[in-house]
Amino acid sequence: MPDSRITFEQPLNEKCRTMLRLEHLFEQFDYHAPHDNPWHARAALRALLDIAVILARADIKSELLKEMDRYHLSLSRMADLPNVDHHRLQHILQNLRQAQQALQGVHGQLGAALRNSEFLNAVLQRSAIPGGGFDFDLPQLHHWLSQPHSERMLQFDDWRNEVVAVHEAVELLLGLIRHSTTFAPRQARKGFYQQTLPSGAAIQMVQVRLSPDLRLYAEISGGKHRFSIRFMHSDDLDHPVQTEQDLDFDLNVSII
Repeated sequence: MPDSRITFEQPLNEKCRTMLRLEHLFEQFDYHAPHDNPWHARAALRALLDIAVILARADIKSELLKEMDRYHLSLSRMADLPNVDHHRLQHILQNLRQAQQALQGVHGQLGAALRNSEFLNAVLQRSAIPGGGFDFDLPQLHHWLSQPHSERMLQFDDWRNEVVAVHEAVELLLGLIRHSTTFAPRQARKGFYQQTLPSGAAIQMVQVRLSPDLRLYAEISGGKHRFSIRFMHSDDLDHPVQTEQDLDFDLNVSII
């Protein structure tokens, strides 16, 4: 039976924050692109353009490669430890090497081909205007959206291939972060929980898991030294307030 609990994630550094945003956008793209509907195609295009904008940062490629190097070194040290699943460890190390090679094989800046596309640039520029993607603003987009779904999918596949190495690297790194440690039960007193972080530890992300029956959401804030969680009532969207009740929840602090 699938777990119905809600997981709230809070990155504690800029690299993790960027990877979560990229993962979110790739999920949007992969959800909308296969649908045979112009509105889905517009949504997929919007996600693709947002990916291209994030990848315009010159340091994304080097940051991802450095993170994979760091994880590879850290995991390699575990090979001689007792009770280690060596088959799974070797599989992870192989995936890291393949992801590194794919990313190193991308010449120039990540997503450069997308940003150099005149068609995509025209859509991006008009998208900054509320309602700017209408037919009279972008007749070429209107024409493209009217093409058969099979033709649009071929174009989406070409565009996605320009950034597939990024997606694979991000998915691999976030998977390692999320599974580096396990959830543990905790209690928040009057809807508040705070924890000090160990000095010098590479803290990546805080995850909070809650039952939807509580009708609460977790508002997480933190930095290098500590993080805090406030559990807020979700009934009033415009004026949320912190709950006054003590409650149990599950917490995972990812350190790798």
